[in-house]
Amino acid sequence: MQVRFSKMQGLGNDFVLLDARATPIELTPVQVQRLADRRYGVGCDQVLLIDSPSLPTASVRYRVFNADGSAAQHCGNGVRCVARYLAQHTPHARGALGVEIGGQVYQLQLEATGLVRVDMGEPCFDPAALPLRVPARLARYPLALGASPSTDLALNAMALNAALPQPEPLTFGAVCLGNPHAVFAVANVEHAPVVELGAALQDHPAFPERVNVGFMQVLDTGHIRLRVFERGAGETPACGTGACAAVAVGRVWGELAARVEVLLVGGSLTIDWPGPGHRLWMTGPAQSVFEGSIEL
Repeated sequence: MQVRFSKMQGLGNDFVLLDARATPIELTPVQVQRLADRRYGVGCDQVLLIDSPSLPTASVRYRVFNADGSAAQHCGNGVRCVARYLAQHTPHARGALGVEIGGQVYQLQLEATGLVRVDMGEPCFDPAALPLRVPARLARYPLALGASPSTDLALNAMALNAALPQPEPLTFGAVCLGNPHAVFAVANVEHAPVVELGAALQDHPAFPERVNVGFMQVLDTGHIRLRVFERGAGETPACGTGACAAVAVGRVWGELAARVEVLLVGGSLTIDWPGPGHRLWMTGPAQSVFEGSIEL
């Protein structure tokens, strides 16, 4: 089947977007992997599929698939690209838009500056929402370096000793913003064990649906640097939900203000969150790179 696609990017986090509103498309994991392949396909971190919504207040529904073919619940950079695509391809899609994600409608605002402002919902710190198998909810979860991985949050020290820049105890915050995230505070993101610790924790049995792992360096109360190891994709130049998660965790820890600029490898995002009981908003760029067609 021949399909049209749009190659999009947000801060270097790149996507192949398929529009299934006119012609239904159901992707298999193998097809997603083929689209994401940078040598034999189009190449991307995630595939975005938009189709007709089931909820009346939404303009479209969108789904996200990781490069390995697995499904993701949400993507902050991806949803901004959806807004940019709709603005370019749907005449009435201007200003505020409603996008259906996982049975809920999130509001997007196309700013006059060209940036996209996104309602990311209220951060959820309930371990069951991630899910995270722990006895009780904590602001900081201790991570022991034990002899073997287990559900008591221990990791194999032999694989990590050389990579970890700091001794035990390691702690992280955990939050769900559509996607599950674990967030570590580090002294310098340049030297953080993003690949080693990210890959190890991503597949830990305490996270039965796997987890995205962020490494946050607090510069001051209004600025952080961040690197993220995304489940199913590895480290990417930017992660929108990861930026939101880092700010939410930093706010709960009492280290960040209500507005934070998040500096990622691919650029910066602005995150606004007054605190618990309020919805979190993300503002950042999205760009169309090129369009084409490919055989699925």
